[in-house]
Amino acid sequence: MKLFNQKALNKLAKHEEEWEETTVQRSLARFDERYPDFSTMSGVPIKRLYTPLDLADQDYEADLGFPGEYPFTRGIHATMYRGRLWTMRMFAGFGSPEETNARFKYLLAQGQTGLSIAFDLPTLYGYDTDDPHAEGEFGICGVACSSLRDMEILLDGIPLDKITTSMTINSPAAIVWAMYIVAAEKRGIPRHKLGGTIQNDILKEYIAQKEFIFPPEPSMRLVTDTIEFGVQEMPKWNPISVSGYHIREAGSTAAQELAFTLDDGFEYVRWCLDRGLDVDAFAPRISFFFNAHNDFFEEIAKYRAARRIWAREMRETFGAKNPRSWFMRFHTQTAGVSLTAQQPLNNIARVAIQALAAVLGGTQSLHTNSMDEALALPSETAVTVALRTQQIIAHESGVTNTVDPLGGSYFVESLTSELERQAYDYFRKIEELGGVLPAIEQGFFQREIAEASARFQWEVETKRRIIVGVNEYVADEEVDIPILKMDEKGYERQVRRLQEVRRTRDNRAVRRCLNALREAARRDDVNLMYPIIEAVKEYATLQEMMDVLREVWGEYREPLIL
Repeated sequence: MKLFNQKALNKLAKHEEEWEETTVQRSLARFDERYPDFSTMSGVPIKRLYTPLDLADQDYEADLGFPGEYPFTRGIHATMYRGRLWTMRMFAGFGSPEETNARFKYLLAQGQTGLSIAFDLPTLYGYDTDDPHAEGEFGICGVACSSLRDMEILLDGIPLDKITTSMTINSPAAIVWAMYIVAAEKRGIPRHKLGGTIQNDILKEYIAQKEFIFPPEPSMRLVTDTIEFGVQEMPKWNPISVSGYHIREAGSTAAQELAFTLDDGFEYVRWCLDRGLDVDAFAPRISFFFNAHNDFFEEIAKYRAARRIWAREMRETFGAKNPRSWFMRFHTQTAGVSLTAQQPLNNIARVAIQALAAVLGGTQSLHTNSMDEALALPSETAVTVALRTQQIIAHESGVTNTVDPLGGSYFVESLTSELERQAYDYFRKIEELGGVLPAIEQGFFQREIAEASARFQWEVETKRRIIVGVNEYVADEEVDIPILKMDEKGYERQVRRLQEVRRTRDNRAVRRCLNALREAARRDDVNLMYPIIEAVKEYATLQEMMDVLREVWGEYREPLIL
């Protein structure tokens, strides 16, 4: 159903031409425009004005539809935030499990509605806290979690059957997830009642974040095992969150974030189908994770295009019949890379704009970064301001009163279609290279992101793009905000606890479980979640299990990309 008839469009085109020749020229004679050309942050050219002429080919039902109906451009729920607000899920984790547990309880008391756990680098790379590889990295970018005992302390007093938890973990995701499951079950909460998400997106590690451990093929086998396990055992859990966030943080454009994330999602679907899983059994539990950057309208258009593309491909390419398989459900985090150490209070405004874009784009959950994150992990003061930013948007701004309030905007709809077009261009290029894994091996994604990042840096250095407080409006002043201080005894306490776990557990049972895991890893017909859970129950440590998999699969070395 076209929205505009051709006669009206022809008349409008003539009027627009007259406007350009008269009204615009008079304005330019008085005030020249600031730049010879305008573009989005990602380089999409922006016209002076958008009109129905830019939507002449749009079919309302096919391209937009109604909220809660295919193709979900306007949102996956019919009433959106009129019925239920997004989950306010603040990313948190630092130091020891005791310190992070206290932060969790503080955030819940302040009105947070879901947990999001950040792990430290040793945990992300599959090392125990006391391993030499982990020296100097304890608790700096997240919480340390070396064994089930750490997870038990981390979750102590948290109502796991009443809230959902997101865990940002990738290569060791299966093991950390198993720790969460076992910790809950020891408290009498069955796994089928647990809700939450593990990030578990290994493809974006090879593309952008670089916290991979194993080669791509066995890594994808492990991800597929977790998805299969989730289908069979944990109907409320999202076993993967396909993450564009880190692709964007590495320097990509919005279109690259959109395209690379979605194609990664399609690759996981293909692996699950090859495993023999029914698409409608696993697709409703695939979730996504996007960045919210500074270019307000481009970000909103990105989310709308993502929903439309995912719905179309799941229905038409992969044959999903359940409408929930067509839903793109996504979490959003404001752009960490946009935060500045200079004039950190400015970051409050940046985060508010980014968070508003996420909400207007229809996110299902949201983390707002703190003003001090370019300097340190968030202080209690800073994280409270970040959470309050979400709450002000939710309760004071009025933007939650109607569904998709920017739907129908000539500019937003045109930009949505342009980002969709660019995404499909990338899909074709990736397919020509043989698919996602061959494109990773050939360095395609890495080069594209590096070029986009270099272009943005050039724009900042030449002041083509202004960053307030960095390359313009600079002030020579000392930073005066509270900075988080971690418990100086945390590391010693963590190491003592780890040593005690190794000393007091049944080490014969641990060896038996590790041997079973080793044998299972050598086979293709065993889901590794089951032997991992058994090893976790016996308090095998994270590194002990990861070392078994390193032994069987080896470690990946990225090829040199020029």
